[in-house]
Amino acid sequence: MKNSFYRLSFLVFISASSFAQTPDTWASFAKTKFEAKYNDKAGEYFLYPGFTEELKSQVGKEVSLEGYYLPIEVEGNAYIILSKFPYSQCFFCGGAGPESIAEVTFKVKPGKFEPDQYLRVKGKLKLNIDDIDHGNFLLEEAVLVAK
Repeated sequence: MKNSFYRLSFLVFISASSFAQTPDTWASFAKTKFEAKYNDKAGEYFLYPGFTEELKSQVGKEVSLEGYYLPIEVEGNAYIILSKFPYSQCFFCGGAGPESIAEVTFKVKPGKFEPDQYLRVKGKLKLNIDDIDHGNFLLEEAVLVAK
C-alpha cells in the first residue's frame, strides 16, 4: 500500500511538472507588437504584427490553445475563430487586441459549437503578417482536444 502511494505521488508530480512546462500560447501571442500601417488595397489602416523570435521559432510546430468559440460568419470559411475572451470581451466586440484571437482550421470538421463554448485545440502554428483577410495567428491541421 505504501509503495502504491509513492508511485501515485510520483506520477502526479511528473504530470504536474509536464503541465507546468507547456508554454502559454496566448502569452506568446501577447508579446507581439502591432503597428498601424496604411493598406493601399483596402484604403484604410490595419494593425501589422511584429512577431517575436520566440514565436517565430514555434511556426510549424504543434501548439495547444484554449479559448471561446466566436460565431463569426465569414463567407466560405473553413475555419473557426477561437478567442482568449468570451464574445462580449473579444477583439471584434469588446476591445481586446488582435493577439487575443486565432483562426483554427481542423483536419476533420468536429461539428457545430455553441457561441462562447470553451474549447481546447492543438494544431500547427502559422503566422500571418500581411494577408488582411485572415488573422495573424493560425492553427492549421488542428484537432479538438476537449469541449
